[in-house]
Amino acid sequence: MERLELADGRVVEYLVEGPAGARPLVMHHGTPGVAMALEPVIEAAARHGLRFVTHSRPGYDGSTPQPGRRVADVADDVSALLDAVGADDFVTIGWSGGGPHALACAALLPDRCRAAAIIAGVAPYDAEGLDWLAGMGDENVAEFGAAATSEDALDGFLTEARAQLKDVQPDEVIAAFGDLVPAVDQAALRGGLAGYVAAAFRGAVSRGYEGWRDDDLAFLADWGVDLASIRVPVSIWQGDLDRMVPRDHGRWLGEHIDGATTQLVPGEGHLSLISNIDSIVAGLASA
Repeated sequence: MERLELADGRVVEYLVEGPAGARPLVMHHGTPGVAMALEPVIEAAARHGLRFVTHSRPGYDGSTPQPGRRVADVADDVSALLDAVGADDFVTIGWSGGGPHALACAALLPDRCRAAAIIAGVAPYDAEGLDWLAGMGDENVAEFGAAATSEDALDGFLTEARAQLKDVQPDEVIAAFGDLVPAVDQAALRGGLAGYVAAAFRGAVSRGYEGWRDDDLAFLADWGVDLASIRVPVSIWQGDLDRMVPRDHGRWLGEHIDGATTQLVPGEGHLSLISNIDSIVAGLASA
């Protein structure tokens, strides 16, 4: 793990894996999450001549909190990160809560971002014609219901959630997810993903829940991103069994980003969708 000090004095922790000098594939982690090596993505990136770069958003693990941050604020951090790794341009993936942040890069860094892929990413909270909570599992309905009520209500929810996740082990992840994981996602966890998810959860709440809280508040607020302004290629990947970010989020994004390609994958959930990573990265590499 490396550390980058930004112009405003904040520190961002980041990780780089893969061929030196290759175009970065910047991956935006989920919520909650941290900068971590995700081997299927690293391997796919290397196969397609890209290097894996990821960072912890403000408030997660070693990255300085940035209270009141908006989704759009990620663009400045990514721009500084690209300078630090010596890259002029990049492609990007956003998984789950990372989706809005990848879209922010596509919209706000048009001279550097060559393409974006959104894997089960959430749509804006005020998306016209979208029932944002419809189809979500009970835990997400409770979490975002608290976030929409007040910061105090969200703090109460996250205090309990952090206590559950701070020491979570791989064999406890399915129970921790509760109503959020259908059978196909449970199978993905048992098939090897549980170790990554458990470590990401522990890292995300190791120093508190500031990053998680600020992610949730940013999702429900104005992102500061004009999706209609995006001109780089965007692919939307969404499973029809997803109970964390239901399929209508992916459908809405595909209908409101000019030129986006939408892959609504039957039989896939929120986590199992990563099995499509080689196709996803291949599309980015061809941009």
